Amino acid sequence: MQHIAVIGAGTMGNGIAHVFAQQGFEVVLVDLSAERLEKAVQSIALNLDRQVRKGIISVEEKPGILARINTSTHLENGTRVAELVVEAASEDFAIKRDLFRELDRLCPPSAILATNTSSLSITALASCTKRPEQVIGMHFMNPVPVMKLVEVIRGYSTSDEVCSAVMQLSRQLGKDPVEVNDYPGFIANRILMPMINEAVYALYEGVAGVEEIDTVMRTGMAHPMGPLQLADFIGLDVCLSILRVLQQGFGHPKYAPCPLLVNMVEAGMKGVKSGEGFYTYQRGYKDFEVSSRFKS
Repeated sequence: MQHIAVIGAGTMGNGIAHVFAQQGFEVVLVDLSAERLEKAVQSIALNLDRQVRKGIISVEEKPGILARINTSTHLENGTRVAELVVEAASEDFAIKRDLFRELDRLCPPSAILATNTSSLSITALASCTKRPEQVIGMHFMNPVPVMKLVEVIRGYSTSDEVCSAVMQLSRQLGKDPVEVNDYPGFIANRILMPMINEAVYALYEGVAGVEEIDTVMRTGMAHPMGPLQLADFIGLDVCLSILRVLQQGFGHPKYAPCPLLVNMVEAGMKGVKSGEGFYTYQRGYKDFEVSSRFKS
């Protein structure tokens, strides 16, 4: 397997393209927007510079990695010879469903179709294709070049051969893949999102402030980032979407999103990407302070 197509040039898509190209794969990064593709390549170049400074790669390796990443605004051109497609489009089932129908039509019959979804059903996406045994989840963690975990999610019909190939491929990328079955939220978000939601409830109910809640989890539980700051980093809209998938999928009230989270998303406060969530951000996620809305 040598030719990879990555669909979607956002944060996750450009990170996935980066790690494949770094390990010697030929990558086509596909997006409808030429501007997003240009921005994605610039982001990859900056992240490669960061790796050079940290001694992860040599300065001589950078041009070769970038040369292995081509871009296209046409799905057909980008996937014509792909042996693996990794879809990293918006976390919206209707968008992914339509995309998988097109990928099934355009890609070589032997191609594996993977999705980077963080919570949506692999089985449901596979049912939109004529190759459900070749559909699988590859849930990378953000930032992709840094984080080691890949959740490899088997749909109901995913074959043993495809699962084994994707597990091995993930190891080739220097990742630590974990095989899980296709149920709402898989493992990572089924555990993480209720914790984040409970932290929002603790704030909503006045148990403690933003900084206090995050400090307890950082210094008491050895989490590298508190749950409210992590929610900002993930995107409050993404957290809300995943909680709704969990609530619908399991039909259990414990997954119901906190009203405060719902209101914040409706008000456009989505965390780092909007500049404000539980914290306000001036220059990216490293320069932040508690939002004035939550200061006593």
